[in-house]
Amino acid sequence: MKKRKSRISRETRNNLVAYSFIAPNLIGFCIFTLGPIIFAFTLAFMAWDGNNPIQFVGLENFWELKDDTRFKAAFINTIVYAVTTVPLTLAAALGLAIILNQKVKGRDIFRTIGFFPYVASLVAVAAVWNMIFSPGAGVVNVLLTNLGVAREYLPKWAADPDWAMFTVVFFSVWKSMGYYMVIYLAGLQGIPSDLYEAGNIDGANAVQKFWYITVPQLRPTTFFVVIMLTINCFKVYDIIYMITQGGPGTSTLVLVYHIYQTAFVTGSNYGYASAISMILFLMVLLVTIVQFKGERKYANS
Repeated sequence: MKKRKSRISRETRNNLVAYSFIAPNLIGFCIFTLGPIIFAFTLAFMAWDGNNPIQFVGLENFWELKDDTRFKAAFINTIVYAVTTVPLTLAAALGLAIILNQKVKGRDIFRTIGFFPYVASLVAVAAVWNMIFSPGAGVVNVLLTNLGVAREYLPKWAADPDWAMFTVVFFSVWKSMGYYMVIYLAGLQGIPSDLYEAGNIDGANAVQKFWYITVPQLRPTTFFVVIMLTINCFKVYDIIYMITQGGPGTSTLVLVYHIYQTAFVTGSNYGYASAISMILFLMVLLVTIVQFKGERKYANS
């Protein structure tokens, strides 16, 4: 009996030690993540401006969304941003990875250069980007002028509603492609060389080896990259804030930036902002469910 008590107390002591290591992170998660999430869910059914008492309004916040033109614009812009950014970043990252996976001189240097935009300060690179693409004296427009483009036909980039989203997408692709290039490099290096040797024996050219060996072998990696890119596109805020701040008009307004403006800029409508957050949550949840199903499919195959 004494041995059993001693054993139980030792197990309890070991568990307490383990919990003590977990506790700081768990407490921080509950206070700064789980708590605000639960509060946001609750607040979506309330009306609150931060000063007056909270009032229960039921589904009124969600009902107002159907007449909110800024919400509709932000929803559509978020979809457009994701649909354009994901394939372009995917293609750029895969192309860079294939090139830099070859045995070329200075490969490590070029890999570092490719990865640098991802780790560089967003504030710094966004400021440089705005100067380069300045409608007046920007390097790009000066170059286009020297190539013979008339001044009246020069794009105004982030200052033009027709070009602003393109500018944001272009910047996003350049900023993040280095990170996904590294993921693709890991995937490429995991492909058995025997497959390419077999392709050489069968007389396959470079294009055939890419389509019938590289692409199928990279399918799990591509699936992961697509899911992560899509979720990040739905959550984009910092790039929009630094480049266009949702303008001109609502041409680059996205859901997260609209949530920020609704909650902290144009009236402190925290309940309505939380309702928009729930819509964004459902979008991300849908993508996450697809991810889990895809992972299960690859695990069982």
